[in-house]
Amino acid sequence: MRFEDEPAAGENLPILPGHVSPGRLERVLRAGVFAVTTEIAPPDSADPLEVYDRASAFDGYVDAINATDGSGAHCHMSSVSMCALLTRRGYSTVMQVSCRDKNRIAIQGDVLGGSAMGVSNILCLTGDGVQSGDHPEAKPVFDMDCMTSLEMLRGMRDESQFLSGRKLTYPPQVFLGAAINPFAPPYDFRPLRLAKKVAAGAQFVQGQYCFDIEMFKEYMSRVRDMGLHEKVFILPGVGPLASAKSAEWIRSNVAGVHIPDAVIKRLKGAENQAQEGTNVCIDMINQVREIEGVAGVHIMAYRQEHRVSEIVEKTGVLGDRRPWEPGIYRDTFGQVGQIADSKK
Repeated sequence: MRFEDEPAAGENLPILPGHVSPGRLERVLRAGVFAVTTEIAPPDSADPLEVYDRASAFDGYVDAINATDGSGAHCHMSSVSMCALLTRRGYSTVMQVSCRDKNRIAIQGDVLGGSAMGVSNILCLTGDGVQSGDHPEAKPVFDMDCMTSLEMLRGMRDESQFLSGRKLTYPPQVFLGAAINPFAPPYDFRPLRLAKKVAAGAQFVQGQYCFDIEMFKEYMSRVRDMGLHEKVFILPGVGPLASAKSAEWIRSNVAGVHIPDAVIKRLKGAENQAQEGTNVCIDMINQVREIEGVAGVHIMAYRQEHRVSEIVEKTGVLGDRRPWEPGIYRDTFGQVGQIADSKK
């Protein structure tokens, strides 16, 4: 599949039949092409150049970049602000929305603003508790959770109205997503929770780090038994590990991340542990892409963003399609060309 005349993210293109957004990510997924997303670590800064410098590591290698929203309950530049900067430069973004810090009024306002700026993808998250972050004295909001925020945003998009019932003059044209974690107990409940998110409006999901392929295969088997793989695009999370020591720390301190002993043993036995961590990530992608129902991968490379290009190149997941090209400013409502929507 080739994306003809698409100079950047594709946010300004017409909405194709059967699509809900003009964005590149939805076009890639609905065309049956293996998608690649990643995420950008927001800066502790008001300097826009720090955002652009971090995003430049992904140029031409991914279909969309997640702008995280207070991940781990730590304060950084906001998701909506990063999206404002990135869409101006032609990047395709996924705006994360955490219910921990915002009530329904703020969430609806941010989504309208994001859509107006060219954001075509929204990822709804309940959010980590404030006790896990650097402001434990903060007052959590949790006016909504992932499921209710998905339902609210679906209503804004499909029914052109706020949750209050007040009408919108122009709805947000957004592709709705949520998070999954097949590796957090109770394991049997995880496919059921995915079903609830799909019923609430999730059209794509991105997963927590996948280092245990057999456990993920079991999860996907149950997902297929429920027919969910035909209702939602599933992108498991992968990422390079810097060392055996960092892998052990993540396993002990990051909730929901399961790293088998065999992976840590492999890292410990390597002469260059950082490179071996990248090799593990490449192996994970090559294995998960063969699992029925997997539509792409979400690469999380915190402080190792420079390794994303190597990972993508060595797995060949982008194939011969033309990735978006950054660095092009466009008016949000400008026409930038057409895009083919056919399978090879």
